[in-house]
Amino acid sequence: MSNDNSKSKTLGAFLKSRRNRLQPEQAGLRLSQGQRRTPGLRREEVAMLAGVSATYYTWLEQGREVTASKEIIESIGEALQLTHDERAHLIQLWNPNEAVAISPIHTRLNPQWQHIIDQLSYPSFISNEKAEVLAWNSAANEVITDFSSLSVSERVMIRLLFVDSELRRRMVNWEEFASYSVAVFRTYYDKYLGDPWFEETVERLRVESMEFDTMWKQHHIQLKKVNRVSFQIPGAVEAVSYDINSLASITDQPGLHFCIYTPVLCPSSAW
Repeated sequence: MSNDNSKSKTLGAFLKSRRNRLQPEQAGLRLSQGQRRTPGLRREEVAMLAGVSATYYTWLEQGREVTASKEIIESIGEALQLTHDERAHLIQLWNPNEAVAISPIHTRLNPQWQHIIDQLSYPSFISNEKAEVLAWNSAANEVITDFSSLSVSERVMIRLLFVDSELRRRMVNWEEFASYSVAVFRTYYDKYLGDPWFEETVERLRVESMEFDTMWKQHHIQLKKVNRVSFQIPGAVEAVSYDINSLASITDQPGLHFCIYTPVLCPSSAW
């Protein structure tokens, strides 16, 4: 299967997932008489809202390689009420002028970066777009999980969230954080369509975890943002909350991220 065809299929699957999510009343449509077999909008309803033919939209959703202008794609995104991140993702999947070559995902670090996170008292680690944890400090070992005891292949945050039972037990808002993490990982998966590592990792997780499989099928998309996570730390009376700040664009390796877990001083505060 060619990369272009894979991208067309992925674009179609993404459109379908967003259509199924949107209810007629949310789109300002009157409910028709009779039972609806579709969980969200019908294809012809999306086509009407976007100002395109039902056949044309159907072909897009089926993953056929049809010509679509940016204006049409943007109209469909508006009809589906996509978020800012989702619209950017849709354009990336559609863009016919995107270079085929994608920068490799880095796995090697400048030794100085380990020294930087070692100076931090907050739990911190460095990861790439595969969610591989490449470096971490002692606080991350204590609060998140014992990265030092894991093999290189096991140090993948998206897997640890679903297969590390101890991490899951201590993470108070696990379901919310896991859903967010799957959406971020899905964004990178679609970016590197056809990459064997991503495909094998996803297939393995779908077998290992029914919850991951359910979240994956939802095809949610999310760019990294400041996110909050709470841990029940041994010895602490109450759960400790952290805001995860992800600092990207490290020199000439923009796919790497410093993930710094900053303690929330006031539980009632909001970013």
